[in-house]
Amino acid sequence: MPTETSPTARALRALEILQTRPGTTADQLAQRLGVTERAARRYVGILREAGIPVRSVRGPHGGYRLGRGTRLPPIVFTQAEALGLVMAVLDGHPAAVEGDDLVGAALDKVVRALPETVGRQAAALRAHARATPDRYAARPDPNTTGALVAAVAARRRVVVTYRTGSGDEWAAEVDPWAVVARHGRWYLLCHSHRAVAIRTYRIDRVRAVTETTREFEPPADLDPVATLEEHLGKGWEFATRVVFDAPPERVAPWIRPPMGRLEPSGDGCVLVGSTRNPTMYAQEWLANVPLDFRVEGGPELRAAVAALAARLTSALSDGADA
Repeated sequence: MPTETSPTARALRALEILQTRPGTTADQLAQRLGVTERAARRYVGILREAGIPVRSVRGPHGGYRLGRGTRLPPIVFTQAEALGLVMAVLDGHPAAVEGDDLVGAALDKVVRALPETVGRQAAALRAHARATPDRYAARPDPNTTGALVAAVAARRRVVVTYRTGSGDEWAAEVDPWAVVARHGRWYLLCHSHRAVAIRTYRIDRVRAVTETTREFEPPADLDPVATLEEHLGKGWEFATRVVFDAPPERVAPWIRPPMGRLEPSGDGCVLVGSTRNPTMYAQEWLANVPLDFRVEGGPELRAAVAALAARLTSALSDGADA
C-alpha cells in the first residue's frame, strides 16, 4: 500500500515542484525531496511512465520542464495536508459533516477527488469527527462576502444595506477597507460616509452590496485586525461607562475589545464604549470581570446591571428562606 513516503508519493511531490518551478535541476529536485540525485531521476521516470511529458533541457538555463499543454491536477495533497484541511473546516464550520450543507458539499468534493490512500483517512475523519458549534458564530452569505472582498481588492466604494439585530434597516455608502474573520464572525471594516467615521459591520447582517464607480485609498499603515479590535465597541446605540478602582494593567486582561476602550483615570481606570444590547453587556461581559466596578453610564446599562443584581439577590434570599 503506498504511503506518504512511497515512490508514488515522492513522484507526485516532484510533479508539484516542477509545476511551480520549471527548470529545476536533478540536484535541486533531490534537495527539495530530501533524497539522492539518483532517486530524484527515478521519480521523474515514474512521471514519464505515467504519461506526463517531462523534458530534460541541457545548458546553464536547463533542468526539468513539463511539456507544453500538459494537463495537470490543480492541487496535490499529502495525507497530512488533507487531514489538516478537513480538521480546519470542521473546527470552523461544524455543520460541514452534513452533505447538504454548502461547505459540507464542497468538502465532500475535495475528499472524493483525493487519491484513495490519502482520501481514506480524510473521509473517515469527516465521517466520525464532531465539533461543537460556537453559539456566537454567524455565517454570512458567501455571495455577499465575495462581493465585499471584490470591492476591497478593487478599492471601489460600495453601498451596503444593513439590518441591525433589533431589525432596523438602513443603507450606507462606505469605503470597504478589509474583511476580517474574528472568533466565528465575519466583519467589514470600513469608513462610513453616513457616519463620517470608521465602522465595523457584521457581514451576516448585510442584506445587499452595490458597487459604485468611485475609488478610494485605504490608510497606508492600516492594520485591519488591530483597527477592527479598536472599533468593535464604538458606534452602537447605547453608551457605556464603567469605572474600576484597579489600575489598567489589572483590568485589561478581562476586557474584550467590543466592550470599549480602557483609559487610565487617577489610581484606576475607566471603560468607555457602547453596545446595542445592555442586557448581554451586563450578564455576559461585566459579570465575568472579577474586580469591583461602578457603572456610571449610560442609563440602559445601569438598568441592566440593576436587574441582574436583583435577580441574583433574589436567588440568595430564596435559598435562605428555604
